[in-house]
Amino acid sequence: MLEHGGNLLEYSRRYQIPVAEWLDLSTGVSPFAYPCPSIPSAVWNRLPELNDGLEEAAAGYYGCEPLLAVAGSQAAIMALPEVIATQRGELGVVLLPRVGYKEHQYAWQHFIGPNGAKWQIEFYDTAPSEAQLARADVIVAINPNNPTGVMLPIETLQQWQSQLQQRQGLLIVDEAFIDCTPRHSLLSRQLGDNVVVLRSVGKFFGLAGARVGFLFGNHLLLDAIALKLGPWTIPGPSRWVTREALLDQQWQRRMRQQLAGYSSRLRTLLTCYFSTPVSGSELFQTVGLHDAPIVHQQLCRHAVLTRLCDEKNALRFGLPRDESEWQRLDVVLKAITQSV
Repeated sequence: MLEHGGNLLEYSRRYQIPVAEWLDLSTGVSPFAYPCPSIPSAVWNRLPELNDGLEEAAAGYYGCEPLLAVAGSQAAIMALPEVIATQRGELGVVLLPRVGYKEHQYAWQHFIGPNGAKWQIEFYDTAPSEAQLARADVIVAINPNNPTGVMLPIETLQQWQSQLQQRQGLLIVDEAFIDCTPRHSLLSRQLGDNVVVLRSVGKFFGLAGARVGFLFGNHLLLDAIALKLGPWTIPGPSRWVTREALLDQQWQRRMRQQLAGYSSRLRTLLTCYFSTPVSGSELFQTVGLHDAPIVHQQLCRHAVLTRLCDEKNALRFGLPRDESEWQRLDVVLKAITQSV
């Protein structure tokens, strides 16, 4: 299992600090969960139904079809390497961002095809080289990148799509953190048949526990993913709450504005205490640090949990929820930086 943000119970045990005393900034999930209305008892009692309005609400919110509702975008990430291999009839070259959500890398590296065949993995930094683009069969992009926050222009992604199309290749774009800036989403343009877009409900709506995401792509691919995942992948209550959240445009507009302000405030705060680069998105800010593991431990000793990035050279900070959390983070950062 890969390391992720969260896991608060384990850190509570490790540092012998009660869960209630922690400030958990480790996930990048909005601290402002969508205020769920009371779920009707029948929703708990019945099996999930596909004609409950969720897909229609999603089509309206994202402005794109066809789509497939999945149990978090993670479910699609795990299924894509096998489904694409089956549809292609062969494996090939996959380009992955060197820094980014590692479940993509894990899924492609661990799929084993007939006779032990495996996808050939290559990594790129901000963008693939021309030589890589010329031999790629699949390109995975994370936009904005998690944890760097780098946003690729739509025109760049469309250029990759066009080059891949000449080789019958596929572009996969993970847009888990893009809800605050929907104008940057590929879903704002007409998708080609060789494009797959992953979207997450958990991050922007603060509903990580609902485990709902959406997959956009051509009908053949979506049908194959649905067949692999099987029926009832999303519980009825999760479908009900997500539909309500996707339809609430007033809440969405207010939250985009609020998160942008909080993210700017967090960036300013971190810049006050660290001289190294700070970058991120509306839901998190990441600080590059040569001693990131040490700073991570220092924060944990003060019951502040952040995400130690996989390369061990950066810390990702999620957003504090209220003024008391902002003040606490300020006090702790002052304490650990003055002790250095």
